[in-house]
Amino acid sequence: MTFVGKMRGAWARRLTIAAVVAAVLPALVGVVGGSATAGAFSRPGLPVEYLMVPSAGMGHDIKVQFQSGGADAPAVYLLDGLRAQDDFNGWDINTPAFEWYLDSGLSVVMPVGGQSSFYSDWYKPACGKAGCQTYKWETFLTQELPAYLSANRQVKPTGSAAVGLSMAGSAALTLAIYHPEQFPYAASLSGFLNLSEGWWPMLVGLAMGDAGGFKPDDMWGKTEDPNSAWKRNDPMVNIAKLVANNTRIWIYCGNGTPSDLSAGVSAGNLFNAKFLEGFTLRTNKTFQENYIAAGGRNGVFNFPSDGVHDWPYWGQQLQAMKPDIQRVLGATPQPSPAAPTAQAASATSGG
Repeated sequence: MTFVGKMRGAWARRLTIAAVVAAVLPALVGVVGGSATAGAFSRPGLPVEYLMVPSAGMGHDIKVQFQSGGADAPAVYLLDGLRAQDDFNGWDINTPAFEWYLDSGLSVVMPVGGQSSFYSDWYKPACGKAGCQTYKWETFLTQELPAYLSANRQVKPTGSAAVGLSMAGSAALTLAIYHPEQFPYAASLSGFLNLSEGWWPMLVGLAMGDAGGFKPDDMWGKTEDPNSAWKRNDPMVNIAKLVANNTRIWIYCGNGTPSDLSAGVSAGNLFNAKFLEGFTLRTNKTFQENYIAAGGRNGVFNFPSDGVHDWPYWGQQLQAMKPDIQRVLGATPQPSPAAPTAQAASATSGG
């Protein structure tokens, strides 16, 4: 085959892959979100509180689901996926995360909302199908929320873990890159770790358009603009900072092969979850290679022989990493304190 023929073949394959991803990605968004069902939540009786935390940056109170790990306990921030809802965090809707981390010595923090936000401070108002709002999530997660939890719930103000899935995988690493004292531990589960590369900005735009009608230019500017924030929020581009910070990282991605954890998933959703996980795996493996080449020696990389883009696999990882988080953050397992009474919680949370 001639060189020109090879190039044509390569571009044809790239265009075919891009077309397939563009077709299935918006549909996949439903796999990692959806409406809450009563049977999905952690069992009743856990000391879970619903706090309304003031945010000057975003101009309104932000709902936060919270379970205390005890006085001066470090925190685990569980960040949601692209279709984050305004009523409950996806980790609570889809997993018993609060129960898994009960008595662990770790306070569990689940911010609610932030659909399509990538937990970032946006360049412009976030305008979508439901109107416009201000997204200043990085400011909220690194300044406003830690200060509130320290003052009102005795949570250790620094030395936390950020754990994110899908959309929030890159966000967890980005928070650790720029706020190393706040987040010395960061976990990405099926995350998109090279957002400024190739087709990724276009794919992000398609997904955001489907999940709320948001526009990526409003988030980080145009990719061709040298002052845009695409590279700032790309973990692959900033690996050297993670290595210099000595951040403890936990990176997971499946290969698109379902296991028993996918039992009962519809054929359509399973196809989408298989495709996106397999598509995402390449950048996760490249991230590992670049991390090691940059001198990184403080990472866990889990690339098993199965796993699709769905909650049972992320929940499995959240359980597996608990001892590692406890060790790194110096958590002391202890009985979790009882939640304040409803009246007291309302008075202290702004509700």
